[in-house]
Amino acid sequence: MKVKPNTFLVAAALIFGVAAGIYLGNNGFGALPFVKQVEAAGGAVKSPTGEVPDRYVYYPGTEELGPDEMRVIACGTGMPAARRGQAATCFLVELGNGDKFLFDIGTGSMANVASLMIPCDYLDQVFLSHLHTDHWGDFDALWTGGWTAGRTEALRIWGPSGARPEMGIKAAMDGFMKTFHWDYITRLQKLSAVPGTIEVHEFDYMGENQVVYGENGVTIRSWPAIHSGDGSVSYALYWNGYKFVFGGDTFPNKWFNKYAKDADLAVHECMMLPQGGVDFYNQAPPVALYVFTQIHTSPQAFGKIMSTIKPRHAVAFHFFNEEGTRYGVYEGVREVYDGPLSLATDLMVWNITRDGVTERMAAVTEEAWSVPGAKEPPAGKPGQVPPQLSKEIEAGMFDVSDVEKQMVGDFMKKYDLQPRKKK
Repeated sequence: MKVKPNTFLVAAALIFGVAAGIYLGNNGFGALPFVKQVEAAGGAVKSPTGEVPDRYVYYPGTEELGPDEMRVIACGTGMPAARRGQAATCFLVELGNGDKFLFDIGTGSMANVASLMIPCDYLDQVFLSHLHTDHWGDFDALWTGGWTAGRTEALRIWGPSGARPEMGIKAAMDGFMKTFHWDYITRLQKLSAVPGTIEVHEFDYMGENQVVYGENGVTIRSWPAIHSGDGSVSYALYWNGYKFVFGGDTFPNKWFNKYAKDADLAVHECMMLPQGGVDFYNQAPPVALYVFTQIHTSPQAFGKIMSTIKPRHAVAFHFFNEEGTRYGVYEGVREVYDGPLSLATDLMVWNITRDGVTERMAAVTEEAWSVPGAKEPPAGKPGQVPPQLSKEIEAGMFDVSDVEKQMVGDFMKKYDLQPRKKK
């Protein structure tokens, strides 16, 4: 006998699905598949406080990634004018072999990365699509944040060359270290030097489907993208028979159509309509039309691309996903493309298996702490650089040793620490 589903559960499921932010997924509305599953179960879920099947929420740190599984998390999906609810571009790829890769690290995205509570040692491989700030503006937070929070190895970064030497990733990293020299040298007094090192891998931006990374069964290839100026690229990651494609910022181009085919998950930019640039983004009409259709990819153009490459699942990003924009974007894409689609927003999650691609939202804490990794955090090496405080500034110190004596003594005893000798 078929039992009708619990009315409360069905209503709760609808509210929960919308509240979770699952907008316009495979079936257009993310909550509906859950309701169908409750119905299919014959109302088997008897308690609203019990665990429901196939949850539409991902809780970081609670699910072991299967050895034959890939997970992708959107840590930034927005635009250069950062806003609290949506950071700039960043996608985290996690593989069943334990490897993790960051594709871009745009402004504001590090807070979302940190909310996943992944040990810093596993966040040391970054692939930049290009050097606009909304694609690498939080690199400083990843660099110094990981260094101070226990990363044990150098931070590794891959990125394209430029039309001229000063336009490539190597020049950018040289400039980065000069800009942040005060930060680097003052931390070096107390912290281990190795995690503060940046290991740069620059490759030819003109390379067509070239291998730029090959380790531990993972291959990453790049090809040129068309965006603002020479020096932008797109990537494809291959592992265990899976293919993840990250377009970065790009106008529709022949290389993406050729090399992104048959991706399990294809992430490509999709700007809102030009009218949205006028109404919401404070742009003059000619600027909005040019930027959203010549520098970037329109919803209709995104739809044509996906109809051409036919991925298992398409992901549109690079617009502020809200009531005023998402429906125009969705309708524009659907004029041309009718396949599986996600309109990305921050902390959207895709699990990729042989059986299919599942979209959910991550539920994270606002007060995440760094999580210990497999290695002990490195101790500093006093004396590796000269003191950075002058005698005149040191002379201004206020003596608090009397009130700290007990606390400091207990701490040193607990960890068997010896006082450092004064020079």
